[in-house]
Amino acid sequence: MRERAHEILALGAADALAHFKVDLDRLARTADFVASVIRNNYPTLKVPLHARWRHFVFGGRGLWAEAAARTAWRDAPARARAAFDLAIVSVLLDAGAGASWRYRDAATGLVAGRSEGLALASLRMFETGLFSADACDPLRADASRLAVLTGADLARGFQAGADNPLTGLDGRAALLARLGQTMLDNPHVFARTDDARAGGLFDHLAAAADGKTLAASAMLHALLIHLGPIWTGRLTLAGIALGDTWRHRGIKRDDASNGLMPLHKLSQWLSYSLIEPLQQAGLTVTDIDGLTGLAEYRNGGLFVDAEVITSRAPVTGPLPVDSEAVVEWRALTVALLDRLLPSVRDRLDVSAADFPLGALLEGGTWAAGRKLAKEKRADGQPPIEVINDGTVF
Repeated sequence: MRERAHEILALGAADALAHFKVDLDRLARTADFVASVIRNNYPTLKVPLHARWRHFVFGGRGLWAEAAARTAWRDAPARARAAFDLAIVSVLLDAGAGASWRYRDAATGLVAGRSEGLALASLRMFETGLFSADACDPLRADASRLAVLTGADLARGFQAGADNPLTGLDGRAALLARLGQTMLDNPHVFARTDDARAGGLFDHLAAAADGKTLAASAMLHALLIHLGPIWTGRLTLAGIALGDTWRHRGIKRDDASNGLMPLHKLSQWLSYSLIEPLQQAGLTVTDIDGLTGLAEYRNGGLFVDAEVITSRAPVTGPLPVDSEAVVEWRALTVALLDRLLPSVRDRLDVSAADFPLGALLEGGTWAAGRKLAKEKRADGQPPIEVINDGTVF
């Protein structure tokens, strides 16, 4: 992913891309802006990783932390399995919600949209046992339950309807149903100590760890292999579904991967989100920067709104996710995040050990992308709209 994204950036720097121009001289100003956003959001510069857990915190209250504290866990692995259950389902439900959808939380009175609203709604669905096959144990995401989940089930949980439309609702339900079937088909991965469930992946990763140490890249590899079958209707290679992988003419290879640009946004964000449950269970996760930045519209929108990348022609209407222009934009985003990271570290005077790429995403670029979008457009929409089926962004 990283290697090919930087090949696209090199073409951009040489003014050889079909859809976008790249102005690397504007990166310094962008680094200034991102660093200022980080200082404002995290004055102590103690920035956590960009993970789903951040979206369960509202007004200083960690809603999942509170629920976990109220639960009598049998042991640390039991808590980790539940955290995996929640993270996997919540991340897969996190494709863009659209500008108008809102979730109203009866317990707290909170009203939230976009990614925070999706997180809150998915947490409440999890707490009430929507994803569990065991009425006595709601904090589960069981394969047998997910496999029969419907769009109507999710619509009720998300409070979605004609007056509160949620983009890609049926796509989200179908994705979770495929997840459930995939787990049922692979009990050696997902049912090592229990019935097949998303949290079974914790046991698989713990068993694969070198002692108590697991590389983040190994975690991503496991996710891509064992969750790969859920990504249907996309490119395949030798019969294997490639998921969030698309075609771009700038990628040249003398093999069957010619023209393929992998991005794997949801899988990588899920990898970031599984690090903390592993750490809480006593494992050490290494090589976190082995993951890449996330090729999604807030990070990508930052570089467009900051004019680091500019479109060669006006973009009219939403673009298909498999269009070469969107693939090019997303690949540039991954590579530019790598280029931005050392500049932001320098401005904050922090070390690589104390400020990994995941911290840049959480403290800076995602928030900066949202801030700049609101300054540029009243509705805060990203500068380029992508047709969303509920399974990519």
